[in-house]
Amino acid sequence: MTFRDLLRMLAASSAIGLALIAAPSLAANPATGAVAPAVASAAPDRERARMNRRVFDRVWSEVRAQYYDPGLHGVDWNAARRTWRPVALTAPDDRTLYRALRDMLDLLDDDHAGVSPPAVARRQDTLRQRRAAIGVSLRPEPSGDAWLIERVRPDSPAAEAGVAVGWRLITGAGALWTPEQDIAEGRAVTLSLIDDEGAARPLTLTPRMMEPTPPFVADRSRPGVLVLTVDGFEQGLGRWMGEQLVGLSPETDVVIDLRGNPGGRLAEADAVLSCFLPRDQPWAARTGRSGLRVELRTAGGCGDLDAPVGNDVAVLVDANSRSAAELTPAALQEARRAVVIGAPTAGAVLISQETSLPDGGRLSLSRADFVTAGGVRLEKRGVTPDVTAPLTPEDQRAGRDPGLEAALAALRAEPAMAVQPAPAL
Repeated sequence: MTFRDLLRMLAASSAIGLALIAAPSLAANPATGAVAPAVASAAPDRERARMNRRVFDRVWSEVRAQYYDPGLHGVDWNAARRTWRPVALTAPDDRTLYRALRDMLDLLDDDHAGVSPPAVARRQDTLRQRRAAIGVSLRPEPSGDAWLIERVRPDSPAAEAGVAVGWRLITGAGALWTPEQDIAEGRAVTLSLIDDEGAARPLTLTPRMMEPTPPFVADRSRPGVLVLTVDGFEQGLGRWMGEQLVGLSPETDVVIDLRGNPGGRLAEADAVLSCFLPRDQPWAARTGRSGLRVELRTAGGCGDLDAPVGNDVAVLVDANSRSAAELTPAALQEARRAVVIGAPTAGAVLISQETSLPDGGRLSLSRADFVTAGGVRLEKRGVTPDVTAPLTPEDQRAGRDPGLEAALAALRAEPAMAVQPAPAL
């Protein structure tokens, strides 16, 4: 069985080329917004209250004027203002303010509608710079009172203290440090951690200066295989991918690892697709607030490549592949240009844009709806992989990677694969 035979088999096994399943939303139940939350008992100082007001009013106004759905998904935005503005204005700190803003935005039931407090925005801005760090990557849990540790950087303070993937950082009442606070070199922070067995593991870590990790990594250690790991659709991705692919032997298989990738620039997604699809090929459509539908077509831009490569391709995804890291494998899957391996993606595929807030925080807001070239709306659905091979925290701790192994098997097109195609739903 060849790789092309495998692609045809997978396509034939589904009613449509792009199989989808419903994905759980991280947004709170909109009904919970009907109950007014408690207002902070201690009044903030005048400067704090003034800034709280400016930040809240900017967020509320931006949503009302710029959100892609002018009906705001049926949410009474004036009622939301009456509920959440008093909470925001009396917030004594960033954690309370941004929790109120997030709870209000959750009414939209949209994973792209969110806010980042100033400390988080500053860390995002210095992600690719040398900076003080403790060495963990976090993902918020739906409750808002805990964060899941997704990655632990080797040789970091967290790794040296024994912190592991799958642990949880508790940030509710009484927590000594939360992501809304800055960290600085040499200034110890105490983390309220829960390990994978549910035991409390409070740890005090001292951040130290660490070099940035690269956003894109090419691995040629396996004969006949090029593994391209992409942490985000950041500026320069298309150019970098073209550099990796130019002159590549047609016999070399390509694996693109988008697991844990939060997305990024739409132009870079187009550039990646241009590495493998013909120029001017339709791959999606977006519809903004005005209702105008704009078709997206591959525009080239894959580095120095004159034409797309013909190498066999597998794409790795998981539940934390979001936005551009969903629409890219979806387009390749729908075009029958790649086999998608791993776990269903997040289903957060609206096209968003960031706005700076008066205190240095950021608002992320959906500005356009998105469907694939085949008319499939991925929002709240996600992409179902052709071959199911999830990566668990236990696998990570043991050094196993079933997704990569499944991708290599699919590219070899072995008749007896260890994993089977996922059913179409």
